[in-house]
Amino acid sequence: MPQPIQTAYHLVDASNWTSVQNQGLMSARRLMEVYGGTEYGAPRQHRPASRRLASGVLIRDQRPMPPKALMRCLRSGLMPEDWFELLNSKVFFWLDPRRLNRQRLACGASPQVALVVDASRLLMKYGNLATVTPINTGNALRSAAPRNLTTFVPYQRWLIDGWAYEDIPGARPRSRNHRPVELTISEAVPDILGYVMAAVPLNPGEILD
Repeated sequence: MPQPIQTAYHLVDASNWTSVQNQGLMSARRLMEVYGGTEYGAPRQHRPASRRLASGVLIRDQRPMPPKALMRCLRSGLMPEDWFELLNSKVFFWLDPRRLNRQRLACGASPQVALVVDASRLLMKYGNLATVTPINTGNALRSAAPRNLTTFVPYQRWLIDGWAYEDIPGARPRSRNHRPVELTISEAVPDILGYVMAAVPLNPGEILD
């Protein structure tokens, strides 16, 4: 039986840190709704570059998900715009600091803040809004894994029977021992600071130890 998740990680652009302290973590879609400055339908559109809203809040790019590449790995009738909208509705956490560090290095010279989160406490409150994924759902490059809506496995279901919820046409059932890659919470975690065990500033070239 899978073991409950204890620790999760999230990378914040340093320019957004004040917003996170004041408003918590928000999905890209919620940021667009709250801070405005973007056109209607943007949550369903690809972001080839990071986008700074009128308020100054930054929404990260989706460079690893060009629509043509994404289309090749989507299943069950999903279109790229469906996937963009789905991802834009969630707050994402890594479950391995090495993945956070790879994301940090991809941010180049932009200062970041790494959050180390007490996921066990977070999930006591947000477990009904949580999913886990077996892949990096934001990457569609380099022989990317096939995916559909069942790639996001409800956390409470995962605790009971692992990846049995995942049902991707043509793909073999996933081993129960496969470790989850991402933890997501729908829309927002307004009280995220109550679960942060450490907030580590990362300057260019620095990674989380």
